[in-house]
Amino acid sequence: MLGICTYIGASLMTLMAAWRLPALRYDEPQRRALWACAAGFAAALWCRVPAVKRVLDAPITDLYVLVKYLTSIVAILAVLRYITAIYGKSPGAAATPRYVRTSRRINNIAHGCALGAVGAMVVLFFTAVDRSRPSVEFATDHAGQWGAATFISILYVYLASATATCAFQWGRAAPRAETRLLRAGLTLMAVASVLYAMYSLFRIVTVWAPTSAAAPTMRVVADTSNLTIALLWAMGASIPSAKALSARWTTWRTLHKLYPLRRDLMEAFPDLTFQPPASRLREWARTSPSLDIRLDRWTQEIADAVELLRHHATPALLHTAEGMTAEHPDPDPAAEAYWIRAALHNAHAGARSRLPVRGLRDKPLSDSHAEAHWLARVQAVYATISNEQLESLLAKTGGRTAYSLSSEAAS
Repeated sequence: MLGICTYIGASLMTLMAAWRLPALRYDEPQRRALWACAAGFAAALWCRVPAVKRVLDAPITDLYVLVKYLTSIVAILAVLRYITAIYGKSPGAAATPRYVRTSRRINNIAHGCALGAVGAMVVLFFTAVDRSRPSVEFATDHAGQWGAATFISILYVYLASATATCAFQWGRAAPRAETRLLRAGLTLMAVASVLYAMYSLFRIVTVWAPTSAAAPTMRVVADTSNLTIALLWAMGASIPSAKALSARWTTWRTLHKLYPLRRDLMEAFPDLTFQPPASRLREWARTSPSLDIRLDRWTQEIADAVELLRHHATPALLHTAEGMTAEHPDPDPAAEAYWIRAALHNAHAGARSRLPVRGLRDKPLSDSHAEAHWLARVQAVYATISNEQLESLLAKTGGRTAYSLSSEAAS
């Protein structure tokens, strides 16, 4: 069961690292640090998976231990980097709170010591650690041996100091968080840091003073502790992003809904857009511009196209459409959908009046997202209009033939 949980935990951390991979494209220390931390924890967890362990141990005995510990150091360094990055750059030392200065000082010391710690661990691993036979649980199997004890102590002293700093900073920041989601995320990360600091001290004690527990038992303790800590940290780091992720998902769904309406209008008025409509697959594969920018552009392009349709609508079209949709469950967007469909049909037929008719009624929309939500309601009806309903609407507004002839005479 624990092995399955380890697989799941490693997979979740890998997905989190993949989700944050776009951060490498931007010069934002916070986002890059979160990606590095997720990638480091994912690598450390994968080293605990038996299949990965066997592959790493094939060329060098217990190589998985060295890789696991070094990636753990990378992950903790990234966490410290994240803590200092979120404070930004203060204009002067006098204006910077003491705890922020302390955090930055610890971060600088940690980065300065990291190279020395890594170098010492590599040297000890290949010279002083007894690797004559593969270990089941490295710390327990080598307990009491000065080489392995020193090797492990360097790591866990480093991790205990770093995670204690993280716990202090996140624990201090959690009560002052602006939102409930951020407060929950900081609390979970603080708890994970406290547990990791306690676990690090526990490992230092057990490697110098061996316990009576068997190696498999200690391995269960180690794997359970690391998996729990990694998942708590992942949850804490992801919760503040949940709102942003939900907003992105909502924007994507809105674009998905508006695609048919925008495609029809841009095919009729191709000069209105800098990015002609492509297939759905191509649209969803786009990475630039961002979803928010695309939604803003699409709503503006649709609005511009609707304005041009005033030259292809009859004066009675809006009133007639409102009459036809009076019994509709969503009458106002339905009337607009019928108006757009009929005017667009006339545009394709070549019918055009000299003077534009009155446009659609004004709507109290506060921003582009509200406008997009309204257009999504319009599109929902637009997609259901049958040819028979369109013919009936055109007939009630004077007929296509009469309108075309009057338009030609006016021109």
